[in-house]
Amino acid sequence: MLKFLPLLLLIAYGFAIWFFSAWRMKQDLNERSTPLDDARLNPLLDRLGAAMDLPRIRAHIYEIPAINGLAAPDGRIFITRGFLERMENGEVTPEEITGVVAHELGHVAHGHSKRRMIDFAGQNVLRSVLLVTIGRFLPFVGPWLINLMLAAMVARLSQKDEFEADRFATALMVKSGIGAAPQISLFRKLEKLTGGRRANAPAWLLSHPALDRRIAAIEANRERWKDR
Repeated sequence: MLKFLPLLLLIAYGFAIWFFSAWRMKQDLNERSTPLDDARLNPLLDRLGAAMDLPRIRAHIYEIPAINGLAAPDGRIFITRGFLERMENGEVTPEEITGVVAHELGHVAHGHSKRRMIDFAGQNVLRSVLLVTIGRFLPFVGPWLINLMLAAMVARLSQKDEFEADRFATALMVKSGIGAAPQISLFRKLEKLTGGRRANAPAWLLSHPALDRRIAAIEANRERWKDR
């Protein structure tokens, strides 16, 4: 049993780091958010709920200027104030915001936050083991290669999550009668909305898939769902 103690301590450390990070996020969201109650969005959120045999989907406003949506580990959905301000300015439609909510619901439905918790703990263990084994033989290149490999693995898992959430959102938007067009139109304008910033990292190291790949996947999913 004692020989497994270092490994068990590493696993416990990974979970402790994730729980602390989740706790800090929850505190920040509690302090900087308010319930979303918008006359243009409420009927659309009603339709999302009805499509799932639920009451109106509840969302919250995260009071930060960034343009984003997120699903908290506790299952709450947040849309940033920056996103809603773009809707106020006419740059984003209520249907497009609803598509973001549907996407975040996809993350909740697939349990991505819990899955990432397990992945995060596993990555810490794997990194430590590889650094002790490979890193000792390749003192300079080894740690760099290990971190690169793990970053690519994390990016692959994250991109898979995004495709799953998009697929869920497309099905929900089609079933609700809103349709998948708002998902596609938002992605086509997203780069402009965020200031045209492009990541310098290779595509296989990015947390989100390229926009053209996401649009193509949504179009394919829309064809699959439109006759159901």
